[in-house]
Amino acid sequence: MSDKPAVVCEGLSCTLPSGVQALRDVSFRLQAGGLTAIIGPSGCGKTTLLRIAAGLARATSGRIQFLRRDGSADPIRAGHLAVCFQDARLLPWRKVVDNVALPLELAGVGRRERVARAEAVIHAAGLDGAQSRLPAQLSGGMRMRVALARALVTDPTVLLLDEPCSSVDEFTRMQLDEEILRVWQDSGATTMLVTHSVSEAVFLADEIVIMRRARVHSIHRVALDRASRDRTSHAFSQEVELVMRSLAVAAGVVVP
Repeated sequence: MSDKPAVVCEGLSCTLPSGVQALRDVSFRLQAGGLTAIIGPSGCGKTTLLRIAAGLARATSGRIQFLRRDGSADPIRAGHLAVCFQDARLLPWRKVVDNVALPLELAGVGRRERVARAEAVIHAAGLDGAQSRLPAQLSGGMRMRVALARALVTDPTVLLLDEPCSSVDEFTRMQLDEEILRVWQDSGATTMLVTHSVSEAVFLADEIVIMRRARVHSIHRVALDRASRDRTSHAFSQEVELVMRSLAVAAGVVVP
């Protein structure tokens, strides 16, 4: 991970058509090659923030700026930014390899090249042997792995993850977290993860942005190095407790 920012969010505000202010003066930075988690109570603006970053919604004021390595602005959208949603959203009539290759097909990449690139990320996502299966033949966890592989097939520099593990059981979530960690480290993509799971945020993230009432309440730097992130360890439990306390304060809960 670089000390230089890759994504800068400055004074971002968003008022929805209903009149609800989803974001208020939100500012933070994503370090190049790092993984930042966004957590907070339901309705605090997490998903709106990710949708604006993805270009799927517009801010009322402020901006999200993507930066090149030299610090200049980069209009990074098609091909360099990828999104993985909480619903895998696979095309049911397409085999795994063709679902994964879809972004390349839409970009006009020839079949031989797109299949080769899809096969490579399928292998990286631990899906060997599933290339010819249809989505209905996959478990929920495998479908999310396919969705993650599809997001990575374009070799994005920025990856946005919107609660990718929310629809699976806790054991599958932990397995997926291991896969997310591995493919993120291999890809080097600057990553923003929206999640409700504090344990998941501590396990995966370098920094955790804690939101409250459409604002950034605090930013927590995860103190554990990667080798120390054993979910069964006392140090991991302490780190989770620290974030839980900050989250409780953000939600207006009195912490003894």
